[in-house]
Amino acid sequence: MSHDSPRVFTIPAGTPFLDALARALIADPTLGGQLGSAVALADIKILLPTRRAVRALGDAFLRMGEGRALLLPDIRPLGDVDEDELVLAGNFGARLAGDFRQQIGQLERQLRLARLILDLAKTPDESDVCRAAALAGDLGRFLDMVETERVDLGNLAGIVPDEFAENWQLTIEFLKLLTARWPAELERLGLLDPARRRNLLLDAEAAELKASPPKNPIIGAGSTGSIPATAALLETISRLPNGAIVLPGLDLVLDSEGWEAVSHSHPQYGMKQLLTRMQAAREDVTLWPGCEISPAQEARARLLSEALRPAETTERWQTQLAALSSHPISSLFLLEIEQFRGESEAIAMMMRETLETPGKTAALVTPDRALARRVAMDLRRWNIEIDDSGGIPLAQTPPLAFLRLVAEMVAQDFAPVPLLACLKHPLAALGEDQTRLRTDIRRLELRLLRGPRPAPGIDGLHKALAQAKAERPDRDFNGLETLIARIEAVCAPLKSVFAMKTAPLADILRAHVECAEGLADDGKDKGAERLWSKDDGEAASLFVNEMMEAASALDQIETRSYARLFSDLAGARVVRPKFGRHPRLFIWGPLEARLQHADRVILGGLNEGTWPAEANIDPWLNRPMRSSLHLEPPERRIGLSAHDFVEGASAAEVILTRALKVDGAPTVASRWLLRLQSLLKGIGKEDALKAPHWLHWATALNEPGVESAMQKPMPRPPLRARPVRFRVTEIETLIRDPYAIYARKILGLDVLDPIDANVAAAERGTIIHEALEKFATAYPDALPEDAFEQLIRIGADVFETSMDRPGVAAFWWPRFQRIARWIVDYERKHREAMRRAHAEVKGEVAIEGLARKTMLVARADRIDEMTDGTLAIVDYKTGQIPSIKQVETGLSPQLPLEAAMAARGGFEGLAPAGTSRLLFLRLTGGETAGERRAISPDGLADETWARLVALLAQYEDEATPYLSRPRPMFEGRFGDYDHLARVKEWSASGEGGE
Repeated sequence: MSHDSPRVFTIPAGTPFLDALARALIADPTLGGQLGSAVALADIKILLPTRRAVRALGDAFLRMGEGRALLLPDIRPLGDVDEDELVLAGNFGARLAGDFRQQIGQLERQLRLARLILDLAKTPDESDVCRAAALAGDLGRFLDMVETERVDLGNLAGIVPDEFAENWQLTIEFLKLLTARWPAELERLGLLDPARRRNLLLDAEAAELKASPPKNPIIGAGSTGSIPATAALLETISRLPNGAIVLPGLDLVLDSEGWEAVSHSHPQYGMKQLLTRMQAAREDVTLWPGCEISPAQEARARLLSEALRPAETTERWQTQLAALSSHPISSLFLLEIEQFRGESEAIAMMMRETLETPGKTAALVTPDRALARRVAMDLRRWNIEIDDSGGIPLAQTPPLAFLRLVAEMVAQDFAPVPLLACLKHPLAALGEDQTRLRTDIRRLELRLLRGPRPAPGIDGLHKALAQAKAERPDRDFNGLETLIARIEAVCAPLKSVFAMKTAPLADILRAHVECAEGLADDGKDKGAERLWSKDDGEAASLFVNEMMEAASALDQIETRSYARLFSDLAGARVVRPKFGRHPRLFIWGPLEARLQHADRVILGGLNEGTWPAEANIDPWLNRPMRSSLHLEPPERRIGLSAHDFVEGASAAEVILTRALKVDGAPTVASRWLLRLQSLLKGIGKEDALKAPHWLHWATALNEPGVESAMQKPMPRPPLRARPVRFRVTEIETLIRDPYAIYARKILGLDVLDPIDANVAAAERGTIIHEALEKFATAYPDALPEDAFEQLIRIGADVFETSMDRPGVAAFWWPRFQRIARWIVDYERKHREAMRRAHAEVKGEVAIEGLARKTMLVARADRIDEMTDGTLAIVDYKTGQIPSIKQVETGLSPQLPLEAAMAARGGFEGLAPAGTSRLLFLRLTGGETAGERRAISPDGLADETWARLVALLAQYEDEATPYLSRPRPMFEGRFGDYDHLARVKEWSASGEGGE
């Protein structure tokens, strides 16, 4: 038995939905007899859209009950709404669930679809498992969509006419996998797709209610029936003798012409469709008992209704402007801020301000997860911890990040960066005390991993350790052998699996988990206890267990693809906090905000492309194809977002925010915001949304105020601390960046090599210098007939110790061969006027005319005795060489100073002599293998020496500071100590270099 007409209520936008629902039912569970007679609150059954709404309604009953003891209604979810899926999560017809097959898990479905896709592959590139898994994820979402909208994919073959592009024909052939092979796969497994099973359960529930109407009241509240199966169930409930539907924010003020024109992108489209299905008119919908619309609510409702009026009827604005202008616009503000960073700071301030009023609540509602995370961080300025209920990707949680790093470390054969990233993770312990482990890891980094990359694998680390001990026996290598051995032992299972080209996914995952748990073991607690503890660990454990159960669906994969596959699969999951950290401040996504309430609502990120998101066509079907299959157009998503916007903008106090620029690029205001501004301008109230003081606060928050701008550092150490021994290469640094001399020679701060430097410029320069030194030493007087072959032989001996490093054999050895050819050609001409060559000549000379004894030392790459009794000083460069002008003006004084030292007899094995040639040889091995640049030495040595004495005399005055970058060679290039000198800060304040 059922009513002839549906019973439909609405709670107007701006009224706290759940509070109003609970208040009326507490006051009168029968709603004035509409839900039967002599009904107790506990007899009522309420169906809500989400589990979150179920929990929130329970809280609302407690609030509205004012502390009285209550037996709550039976509150259950229609479905559990998530960002990517909607799966039935328990319903009052659960006894029917046994009549249907179980649903296939999302991850298992993705992997099984990926296997079907891989079976279709015809080329090696097409067999990439990561691409197949990503494609399978998209395919699964498409399948959910067509199942949700009850579309028969059997019509696929007939929806692509011959005039369509060939790629669409191929797409349809690919989609036939869903109609031909996938149903058979599900039948074999005895499973159902999640969306199909949900539809079957909802249909069965509706049929059961029609056949045997329950005696107790049933209320379906808060749903707009956007899913056809849900709409059918709501229709059934609405016609039960004691059933009712409560719609959220039905627009009762839009005129009939506008209502008839409502389309997919309009906020009322879903409810219009639901009412049409129920064969109910909008006039049949009544206000929920106890709901009264205040003048302020009515004014806001009319403003938003007109602003979002269907475009086809906007000419009605002409007749509506007068009525709108008479309504006051209060507690609705717009804040447009120049930069994204300023928007987040302003929102954080507005939320912090809310706490000044006892009991007042505030919520940020935004689909922009970056903005949500930024606001949560900004609130920490005031020690306020708040969770983003929209959640974070599972891959960003500590346990999953650690698992990902473990896989990448072993997959990349213990390369320095992934190795250190994994070992420095807080969960890494390797069975020992954390403090000691961190000390060992720092020592491993400094001794072995900074500079050129060791050879691959654990063996490469052992070899690098042995070589480092031989080269630097004075260094501390304590504990490194034990550390490397422990890494090798713990990672052995995963390393052995990765050694195979292919392996079953389950075997790889099992070895991966074993390795991660071994790395996480700290000797006190087992690795499993540390890795899988707390909420993040529990979520990671559930994912890994689900992946293990589904692994057989994919079976064999290429082991090189595993690390990326694991990361991609985890990245598709979202972890939401079980409980928020703050009782009065909230961050909600639009889905989380549905049916929720806060005293102050901030709608953030109101830019086109963010809110609403772009209505992109999916990769499978274009618009004509979707229309042929009777699928909803992409604009339907915009309509759902518009409803969320209107619900949020109807709150008592609303602040709309947007950034005019994001990542430096100009933005376009949301279409709803533009509509609202246009309407207000039409009624002469364009300033009605002007925010009071928040924009000023946002601007002033980070102003320096009375604090002085950052000043350039000017250290003036005492004379006794100032250096008295310089290498010739350090003189240019003293001229261009004295602060670097201060940091290195006075503070004693050595520059660290970069991690995984491959073959750094300095290292390759050392290798080439050593080869040329040995060649010149072997043939100081004359070149042999087979000079090129001899140089190649010497070079091979020098390069041999570095051939196992990536890039050396493939890149630098061929370059050296080209350099060798160029050098031999150069030497044959140069040696025509040369008597003897001297390589890597050490020199030292005292600098006269200073208050303290100061020494200048050098190691010249090459000094040649010429036949005329003069010297030729040569400097090899594998990088850039200075210009002639830089040498002549004293900014690059290395060669002239070496000439001055030679004139004073400062080099070993050479008598004092004048210099006739100053030569730079640039050796790159590139298209131009070598380049010769000669500097005229006439008078240059004496002039440069005089400048040196004058410069060093200045630094004997304690008033002379060691400035940072007074004469930088390149303005945009930063030096090794610029971060210590805080160059970026004082440069930004206008205290730049000369």
